[in-house]
Amino acid sequence: MMNQDAIPSTTMLMSWAKAGSRMIVLFVSCAAPATLLLASDRDANRPNILLMTVDNLGFGDLQIYNSQSKILTPNLAKLASRGARLTQFYTASPTCTVSRACLLTGRIAQRHGLINQLPGVEGNYGVGLNPKEILIPQILKSIGYRTGCFGKWNIGFAKGSRPTERGFDEFLGNASGNIDYYRHVYNSKHDVYLGKAGQSITEHHATGTYSSDLFADAAMDFIRRHEMKKHQTQQPWFCYLPFNAPHSPNRKNKLPGQDNQWQAPPEAFARYGMSEKETDPKLRYMATVTALDDAIGRVLDCLDEQGATANTFIFCFSDNGAFRLEREGIDIGSNEPLRGGGVTCWEGGLRVAALASFPGVIPAGSVIDQPLWSPDLMVTYAKLTKAQLPPTRLDGKDALPVLAGKSSTQHQSFYFEFRKHAALRMGKWKIVRTRPDEPWQLFDLKEDPSESKNQSLARPAKLTELIHARQNWQKEF
Repeated sequence: MMNQDAIPSTTMLMSWAKAGSRMIVLFVSCAAPATLLLASDRDANRPNILLMTVDNLGFGDLQIYNSQSKILTPNLAKLASRGARLTQFYTASPTCTVSRACLLTGRIAQRHGLINQLPGVEGNYGVGLNPKEILIPQILKSIGYRTGCFGKWNIGFAKGSRPTERGFDEFLGNASGNIDYYRHVYNSKHDVYLGKAGQSITEHHATGTYSSDLFADAAMDFIRRHEMKKHQTQQPWFCYLPFNAPHSPNRKNKLPGQDNQWQAPPEAFARYGMSEKETDPKLRYMATVTALDDAIGRVLDCLDEQGATANTFIFCFSDNGAFRLEREGIDIGSNEPLRGGGVTCWEGGLRVAALASFPGVIPAGSVIDQPLWSPDLMVTYAKLTKAQLPPTRLDGKDALPVLAGKSSTQHQSFYFEFRKHAALRMGKWKIVRTRPDEPWQLFDLKEDPSESKNQSLARPAKLTELIHARQNWQKEF
């Protein structure tokens, strides 16, 4: 029998399932997580939701953000042309595990408690995120959405922590933070799994299939099946597609004697007139990002073919900035013009490429220059679908009015903390420090997005204001 801590209590589910006068029926199975089904008044016009994340993509890797980039990403450019390109979107943490936990809960790490990267096989296959935290798929499933997760999980894979035990009807993906793109191993352990809610998770062997294509194909199959059933069930779908790419290669994932190099299929290399035997890591990285773009393009084409694009809210962003740790052949991505990179609280670690599309709501070809962040998506989806939010302290705001160009950001400030790094943004100003025993630095992000001109001595009153704002955040913890 499942550990009851692995699912929200019946009382909690009932409390956030009530919506106006609608009747909600609760079905609880001892063999599977609680599921809420809408018994009457299902809204057939609720939009589908496609949420895509990419792994450690640099802010400056895309030509739509950095005209100097040579990387070919026409499909991401097409997505931007159909909707909005966000220039000041933040991930709530500059590392993979924590970023994903913040996204799915709508809460920063200091609230949900998963404050660090899950370490190794033991960490990734442990409990990870507190099983009592309520996730986006759970609130959407409570109002009749079909839910699927295809890709990198990275927030815990012990019993009770797996995607199909956290609100997803279906899962195909990896438990860990990174896998070999073709062999699908993490630290020598096979790491791709398949499962459905209420059934056992099993290993899925597809050795030789490029991981970006593996996850895209699974998402496309999910979309096609549920679009075909739409006329019968009227059920919208939520597809979470967290790609493993372009995460850097990991020596522990390789066979003895195998080069630890960026991986891409032959057709991605051919786009640049290169052979797949190319040895320059910068060129191989370009092919890896282009292969990711190709996979995203196939998913977008699938939506078009199914006639689903017009009623699908798409959001795509990088889980954190590209790493800039000076590892030769590994830290290739660009965060230009931003400073720093992943695992830091400089802009290069936190401000990420993000794109949104929702025809008829988000103006095509628009640019959103308002600060938003990843916890906003929990609230945005709930407001959009009329799902009930969890009865916990959330850190997001409804972003759709901002994306639609009808409102400015509703955030007063954004709090960041990872290991020794910390930062707070308020308006155009930001304080940052790289360890607790050093003084805060102050930057005007509007005039100085590269954080090169410390204003702490010139603007002491502003510095004090932001320090006090950060202290007010900490009082809540």
